Amino acid sequence: MRKYLPLAIVCVASSMLSVLLYAQFFQPSRIVWNGEDGEAKYAGLVDKLLSARTNGQFISSAPTNFTESATIATPAVVNIRALLETGNSIWGGGALTGSSGSGVIMSPDGYIVTNHHVVERSNDIKVTLSDKRTYKAKLVGSDPSTDIALLKIQETRLPFLVFGNSDSIHVGEWVLAVGNPFNLESTVTAGIVSAKGRNINILGGGASIESFIQTDAAVNPGNSGGALVNTAGELVGINTAIITESGSYEGYSFAVPSNLVQKILRDLKEFGKVQRAYLGVGIQDLDSETSMDIGLPNAEGVLVNRIAKAGAASDAGLEEGDVIIGFNGTPVRSTSELQEHVGRYRPGDQVALEYWRKGRKNRISLTLKDGNNNVVVSKIQGNELEEELGMAVRDLTAEERRTIRIKGGAIVTSIRRGSIVFDTNMQPGFVITSVNGDRVSSAGEAVEAIKNAYNSLTLDGYYEGEPDLYSYRFRKNE
Repeated sequence: MRKYLPLAIVCVASSMLSVLLYAQFFQPSRIVWNGEDGEAKYAGLVDKLLSARTNGQFISSAPTNFTESATIATPAVVNIRALLETGNSIWGGGALTGSSGSGVIMSPDGYIVTNHHVVERSNDIKVTLSDKRTYKAKLVGSDPSTDIALLKIQETRLPFLVFGNSDSIHVGEWVLAVGNPFNLESTVTAGIVSAKGRNINILGGGASIESFIQTDAAVNPGNSGGALVNTAGELVGINTAIITESGSYEGYSFAVPSNLVQKILRDLKEFGKVQRAYLGVGIQDLDSETSMDIGLPNAEGVLVNRIAKAGAASDAGLEEGDVIIGFNGTPVRSTSELQEHVGRYRPGDQVALEYWRKGRKNRISLTLKDGNNNVVVSKIQGNELEEELGMAVRDLTAEERRTIRIKGGAIVTSIRRGSIVFDTNMQPGFVITSVNGDRVSSAGEAVEAIKNAYNSLTLDGYYEGEPDLYSYRFRKNE
């Protein structure tokens, strides 16, 4: 027994020494758990990566449990299929094409917002709710300059989303994208706000407004028109575009801000078209060299490089070379931000501008005007033809007149399947230039001429990009 006692003492001493050495030089990883639904993180790893921190326990400034906001948003997001039947195929029937996307229910009585490009030129729009019910939708109005469209289905007591304030969201804030990518129903992805006021030159046209919210929430084909919501389940944007080389999500998603969307929808619902207001100026982003030349402390602002004759800015005394630095008390840092702010107002609204001139900050009030320098809003004409003939028309925009190279006319915005006009194979986008041989230069003139025609109608006109004159003949009462 005595023979083994020294050996036992050596073993115990060695074990104790090993424990002391391990405790002195090695620290085990600690797992810190914050909250009932939090995520497990290695605090030791955080300590190494963020050496300036004295405490490796990181608590997010926003909840990382998105179940509540997803529960609110998902029932209000719908799937949209927009179909277009074009001409006659070699088999004798019409060729059917279409697109799909998402939409967001904005009121319990069936108003739905989506992207203009989702329903563009379609003549048959179907909406499928999250509970699988399917409805035929009517296009109330559409605005290519913001890529926003308003639909209506005949239903009540629907789930809907409440608008949030897109101005109040911050870079780094959590958001959810809800939609139907690749026709996968009710898909929710999460990310953060990466930037605000982004212009990616996707809409085209000098009148377009691009001041997107950029996020890294995954958005793919089919998400267009879906909801971008904050952690309270409020709508802060309509998902519209991605930047990609592969055709699918690569980390850059863009949404139209909800404050702009809200104004567009009010206009479309009340007037049938957007009441677009203009400052009457040409603008460009300010660079550091120019800001130093004019004595500005930084390069944040919008340089005025042109003043339109008889426009709102001209009336108020704004001059070329002025730098707009504020709009209604909100700082303006870029052209996209200024365009978004102005886009929320209608002709006739009064706004306040802060601008820099000759080393001094100035402030003026001005009355916004439309593209024709008018200060009154105008209601769209042409929807009254929908019930009788199954089509709706509106005036051409200035951009459309330039693109199609037609001075005036009435553009067909929608055609009801099974209607009198539908049977003629006319397509949305047709520009009516004459009715029964009489020239028309506006939607109002076209509507009046069609109403005054006894029965037989001949509508002549053009399609964008096609030089040939098209003629459609039919009888109002068959």
